[in-house]
Amino acid sequence: MKFAALLTASAATLLAVPAMAQDSSSSGGRDTSQDFNGPYISIGGGGTLQGSDRGETLVFDTNRDGTYGDTVNTAAGADAFSPGFCNGAATSTANIGCRNDRDGPEYFGRLGYDRRMGNFVVGALIEGGRSVARDSVSGFSTTPASYTMSRKADWQANARLRAGYTPGGGALFYVTGGPAYARLSNSFVTTNTANSFADNGKTNGWGYAAGGGAELMVTRNIGIGLEYLYTDVKDKDYVVNVGAGTAPPTNPFLLNGGGTDIQRSDPHFRTHSVRGTLSFRF
Repeated sequence: MKFAALLTASAATLLAVPAMAQDSSSSGGRDTSQDFNGPYISIGGGGTLQGSDRGETLVFDTNRDGTYGDTVNTAAGADAFSPGFCNGAATSTANIGCRNDRDGPEYFGRLGYDRRMGNFVVGALIEGGRSVARDSVSGFSTTPASYTMSRKADWQANARLRAGYTPGGGALFYVTGGPAYARLSNSFVTTNTANSFADNGKTNGWGYAAGGGAELMVTRNIGIGLEYLYTDVKDKDYVVNVGAGTAPPTNPFLLNGGGTDIQRSDPHFRTHSVRGTLSFRF
């Protein structure tokens, strides 16, 4: 619902841009023949939302052979994680209850260059910034205990191409896409006080970003814009290693070889962003 509302508001704003551009051009008598042609810098910010990743679980490698998908069994042969999993951070130890993933604001800076050919514009840009959005998944054991993995981007960057159309200058409508990178900060929290747990913390995520938007020139050098961007980065490196701690050899994590490794079933960190931009063109 939040995502639909955000897209609806964005669409309404984008539809208003042509009228704004026409008013700007006719009232000021400004020459728009060189709009969207040459280098520029931008700053911006907005909101980051996460799509539904229902069905995500924790996956286990109980003999540490590098293959995930093993079942963590009790000494009696029962599934130790039979209570199940949920998307989000655990709110209790015994019941499958999670709070929603955290959405939040983002901010970024951008360097770009556009080449205008008549009413068509092609360009390239590099961008870097940060979002506070956090993505979690939790599992629940029969102990009872909860186990939560979370990740967020310390910072992220992308390099994108863009192509658009400007109806005589003043306003530009474009699509954009290219490779993306994120430095991910991972964390693990559990109410299990018997086993020992170690993880590898920060990891690198690689993927792509794609979207579209509109930009309006309000003076010869200053433009404002609205943009939607979908980002998908993949991280397969984050692992939690479960050891003995004070647990006996009959502990479910220890039965198949003295320890178990845990990962998320879905390595993709996907976000939807709607952001405003303020640009200065040289």
